[in-house]
Amino acid sequence: MEFKSPAYNVIAVPVEKIKANTYNPNAVAPPEMKLLYESIKEDGYTMPIVCYYAKVEDLYVIVDGFHRYRIIKEHQDIYEREKGMLPVSVIEKPLDQRMASTIRHNRARGNHDVDLMSNIVKELHELGRSDEWISKHLGMDKDEILRLKQITGLAALFKDVKFGKAWVPADEDT
Repeated sequence: MEFKSPAYNVIAVPVEKIKANTYNPNAVAPPEMKLLYESIKEDGYTMPIVCYYAKVEDLYVIVDGFHRYRIIKEHQDIYEREKGMLPVSVIEKPLDQRMASTIRHNRARGNHDVDLMSNIVKELHELGRSDEWISKHLGMDKDEILRLKQITGLAALFKDVKFGKAWVPADEDT
């Protein structure tokens, strides 16, 4: 089957049927949020929100576009103009792939909160993803992954790391 980019199937979704994901490490400072509001006010929504459709909940979970979502939620003028609808592009991927998509989208644009990024690495590790998988899918080198693991302070993240022997304990009989 031929691949077709999700952007070719944008749908209008009521904002009440959209919710944020629990893992987005991206943060936007107030001046940039004001600029985003002005951009949407002047230009409209020029890019769809990327979501995963959670059938059981009958909700769309944001993969990318949280701050564009915030604008319609926080600004009545935008909500009314858009008639409470947001353009949504739907992707069908499991959680680990959605997390990777969120990071790729964000990293291509800006900065990340280090603590939240370390939690993403922790969650992906707990989902069974290797450092090599994380490196490939999130665009991180091994040193960055190591630093993020160190921030979480969880020994379980290092269970597959081979450490050298820096010292040999002294024999108490000598």
